[in-house]
Amino acid sequence: MLGAPRMSPLTEAGLAVRAPAPWETQDDAYPGAPIRRILARLVDGVLPAAAAAAVALPFAVPAREHVEAKIAAVESAGVTEDVWLVDGTTGPWLAMVLGVFLLVGFLVEALPTALWGRTPGKALCGLRVVDMESRDRPGVGTAVIRWFTHTILWWSVIGVIGVVLALFDRPWRQGWHDRAARTFVAGRRPTRARPPAGAG
Repeated sequence: MLGAPRMSPLTEAGLAVRAPAPWETQDDAYPGAPIRRILARLVDGVLPAAAAAAVALPFAVPAREHVEAKIAAVESAGVTEDVWLVDGTTGPWLAMVLGVFLLVGFLVEALPTALWGRTPGKALCGLRVVDMESRDRPGVGTAVIRWFTHTILWWSVIGVIGVVLALFDRPWRQGWHDRAARTFVAGRRPTRARPPAGAG
């Protein structure tokens, strides 16, 4: 019939045609496997934590002695008084440790994500971070939002919940930091067995 929409052979034959999943139309947009993402996160998390621990180690003994001296002074005075662990002496040490942790985290995760779309851990595991709209690597602002949101949430209980929810999120397996930055972690497209040549 003139003007009728053209139908595919399968539709004309009366067979149901399944709509493709969002990632089946783009080879580079398949969501990364959860186990690979966990391994990548462990690699990326070890580097900032190790750097912060290396900086904190020289201050561990002086900080403990400082707090113990404050407690001994209160006890010897025979008064009831709150002893704060963070004060004018230990505060700068703590700020230095946190600063190193954030700086290394930025250099390990936010900056490589903006430049290459992948962190050392994700490169090792064959993953990359892509923008939801462009399917390209995120910009600097987006990468910083993603990293900072994940860092803040990771040190709270809701960060752990967010990781668990990302395992069940469909179709892109986005964590809360991915939703905030409008990104997702893409991995290798699973290979499917092809019929041998000449097979009907």
